[in-house]
Amino acid sequence: MAASQTKPVYGLLGRKLGHSYSPRIHAMLGDYEYRLHEVEPDDVAAFIREGDFAGLNVTMPYKETVMDLCDKLTDAAKKIGNVNTIVRREDGTLLGDNTDYYGFSHLLNVGHMNVTDRKVVVLGTGGAAKTVHAVLTDRGASEIVMISRTGENNYENIAQHYDARFIVNTTPVGMFPNCPDSPIDLEPFARTGELREGRADGLFGVVDVVYNPARTGLMLQAEKLGVPHISGLPMLVAQAKAASELWQHKQISNEIVNEIVEKITFEEANIVIIGMPSGGKSTIGSLLAKQLGREFVDIDDYIPEAAGKSIADIFAEDGEEAFRVIETQVTGDVCKRSGLVIACGGGVVTKARNYDLLHQNGIVLLLKRPLELLVSDGRPMSITKGIPALARDRGPKYDAWGDIVVSNDADPMIVVGRALEKLQK
Repeated sequence: MAASQTKPVYGLLGRKLGHSYSPRIHAMLGDYEYRLHEVEPDDVAAFIREGDFAGLNVTMPYKETVMDLCDKLTDAAKKIGNVNTIVRREDGTLLGDNTDYYGFSHLLNVGHMNVTDRKVVVLGTGGAAKTVHAVLTDRGASEIVMISRTGENNYENIAQHYDARFIVNTTPVGMFPNCPDSPIDLEPFARTGELREGRADGLFGVVDVVYNPARTGLMLQAEKLGVPHISGLPMLVAQAKAASELWQHKQISNEIVNEIVEKITFEEANIVIIGMPSGGKSTIGSLLAKQLGREFVDIDDYIPEAAGKSIADIFAEDGEEAFRVIETQVTGDVCKRSGLVIACGGGVVTKARNYDLLHQNGIVLLLKRPLELLVSDGRPMSITKGIPALARDRGPKYDAWGDIVVSNDADPMIVVGRALEKLQK
């Protein structure tokens, strides 16, 4: 009887990997086992020498560390100055390569970012920045300015580079859980340069290699300014594909990159439900979560714990403004997470700041219920202002914030079916 074949073992080497998408990505790229290896700096050398793996991806902070631990480096790894992919060759020796170059090139392509003969500001000087610099150089950028905290070009004198046409963020600023932070203010860049119809003047594009959240603070501002922008998920998937091809010694269709990006984008996106008080957000949200196999979170359930009192008591004792402050805090804590179905309070749209919190990782679903079916029982704002007045005041905000609109005027399961149909599109 023939011995059973065991799957080759690959993995990701890094220090903190709790929110990595890599296992899911590689599960769609090949029939092999993929493990996460969280290793402390003092143990990296021993892991590389003694670890049980056929190949590795390497992430920060070890992309430069592993270079001296590989037996041979490809020309790409030497040129860029770091390794993000290791291949164990047939003789047991380790080949260090860099597939981030391919990943970032793919990101520029799918984002339609033409940097040729244009000035680019790169935020950061670490391993990812080195890869970005190599790609930008090969694509003929006219000038590449690397911004660091303390170097010649830094955040204190960045104003001298407001004439840049592209911004690329390679820093972790804005990454989960510190979102939606941003390393810089884009507006001065967007105000500088030639005026172009339909978008902010100055900037031709913004690229952020961060992929969690889906829209960092930098992406959210670019969106508001009308500047083309793209996050790092396509880069992550494309470099994984290139690494998998090295490990499996075979070509993988380019189409699978887009398929994986779309799948992970939807799986990680929160479905955030907004609408009038008593509009059915909790009922529909709970049922929708069950249909999708997701966790359901009602923002209002978390507010009493954060405030130390009931919502009714907050309004009665502290007033609406105090309630809104707590609501924004709780909304930010919940909406930075991924893959949830979230029901928001009816007044979440009264604070403009909340839009970014909902939108950073979410598809915003506006649930509309006919006014005659709404009730004011136990809802402070509905009681105080009256449902018709509340609807007139908030209606335009609901319409502006909703990515999709679903009518809640039928049996709950019919409404859930409507929501699923629109989400699938």
